[in-house]
Amino acid sequence: MCATATVRCGVIFQSRRINKPKYLRKENSNMAKTKRYFDDAENNDTDSKNANNTNEVKTYHVKMKPRVKFMDKPMAGNKIKHQSKKYAGKASINPEELAKHSRGEKLEGKGVTHPLHAIKLKKKENKYKFAQEQAARAEILLTENTGFLEVDEDHRTTCITQKVIGENVDITAATKIFDLNLEFGPYRAKYSRNGRHLLIGSKRGHLAAFDWVTKKLHCEINVMESIHDISWLHVETMIAAAQKEWLHIYDNTGTELHCVKKLDKILRMEFLPYHFLLATVNEYGFMSWLDISIGEIVGHYKNNLGRTPVMTQNPYNGTICIGNSQGLVSLWAPSVKKPLAKILCHKTPLTAIAVDSRGMYMATSGVDRSMKIWDIRNLDGPLQHYKLRSSPVDLEFSQKDMLAVGLGEVVEIYGNCCTQTVDKPYMRHKMAKSICNFKFCPYEDVLGIGTSGGFSSILVPGSGEANFDAYESNPFQTKQQRKESEIKALLEKIPAELITLNPFEVVEVDVPTLKDKLEAKSKLLHVRDKKIDVKPRHKNKGKTNIARKKIIKESMRKVTNLIPKILNRLYMNI
Repeated sequence: MCATATVRCGVIFQSRRINKPKYLRKENSNMAKTKRYFDDAENNDTDSKNANNTNEVKTYHVKMKPRVKFMDKPMAGNKIKHQSKKYAGKASINPEELAKHSRGEKLEGKGVTHPLHAIKLKKKENKYKFAQEQAARAEILLTENTGFLEVDEDHRTTCITQKVIGENVDITAATKIFDLNLEFGPYRAKYSRNGRHLLIGSKRGHLAAFDWVTKKLHCEINVMESIHDISWLHVETMIAAAQKEWLHIYDNTGTELHCVKKLDKILRMEFLPYHFLLATVNEYGFMSWLDISIGEIVGHYKNNLGRTPVMTQNPYNGTICIGNSQGLVSLWAPSVKKPLAKILCHKTPLTAIAVDSRGMYMATSGVDRSMKIWDIRNLDGPLQHYKLRSSPVDLEFSQKDMLAVGLGEVVEIYGNCCTQTVDKPYMRHKMAKSICNFKFCPYEDVLGIGTSGGFSSILVPGSGEANFDAYESNPFQTKQQRKESEIKALLEKIPAELITLNPFEVVEVDVPTLKDKLEAKSKLLHVRDKKIDVKPRHKNKGKTNIARKKIIKESMRKVTNLIPKILNRLYMNI
């Protein structure tokens, strides 16, 4: 056995090398050997060691360089040069995107006396600012863009027909243009909140629900009586149909779940998804709000407006807008039996009302062929006034504030007609059937039209929101996601009593200001107290038997105490 030595950083390590057995040597000798670069060095080392036969170990002295310690703060006189970074820090945010996600004015903290509350408010404002910046930065993740129609200067977008659009779009978008020729018209149509399912109902009792993207039929029945209006409920598995006599609720297989006989002769219905309320109005002017989560009617009274077939909802605050034959639009809530507000929009009977998704603009139309745009927040004069070729049958706003107007057998779509006056429509679609109603499909550039001969679907580029929020409404949700969203919506349900014109009144505190207090106090100093007619109550002291006996006892006790004194005085005098 022989010993070898290795040197590592000035420290000597000794190791022993064991010679191989003989049978291994024979095998290795028979194998073909290839010469390596280290063979000569090993042979020289073994020869030198065998010649010397000594246990001497060579030592090597290696100089170690001192380690450089990292200094957080440089010493006086020493300067540390930092390398200039090309992209230092986070990228700047576009101010327009920040303003889009703003949550209102910043709370400065004036009037907060306690420092602990001031610190809490400051932390809360920092969280709001961080959320605003994150939402603005996340805009880059929204890959989809809104569509549009682009033509030459000599042409108009109204000349582009659905045939031309279908030939120039992809195959998936072209399948969204279709017609259903049905025999039980006229039909009314409504899309679900996520825009995936379609519900149609006719005056002759035909009711059908299907997935209009895949054309998969959910149910199709004939209720054997007229259907005046239809509506989806909180999920696409429940359908409400206002039939000739009462309100009927079905599931997505066509099975009848409920028959609400308290709601009869219904003309129009609107479902409020955040309140779980089904608002109805009947032929006699009675308005009702049915809470479908508990099955109770939370509001039922007469509006004293007569027969009102024109009805819609304001998605911003949950109020119901009703138009009557006198050109008056009134706003209603279930907890108040009088209208919250009234607007005289036309001098003639109203034919249609529509409110945009943000609750900012309201469009009304009358028999006099006029259409007006109102700012529903201020209830002032009309912002825009248009004169049409005929009286509109229906009005509908899209998610991108496009307004669809139904004129007999023609549908006209106006773009950006609320903030500025528009001379010509954005699109025009002609049909050989009379229009009953139409609805824009959420998150799709599609307009569904219910006609006297069935249903038609057309493409309107730029009408729908390009990117959807899966937590709000997901067109591709699974069965498990639908169940979870239903439970979450029930937990976050808004009570019917909170429906007001201004939804932020709930979070405000009604505290009178110091000025109001001083004015009220100064007025009280110059106002005399009201004269109050008070009859004094005369107490019958000593007139009752109990009091009289008590007085007699006290007088007898005094007399008995005086008798001995009187006798002593008489005896002394004698």
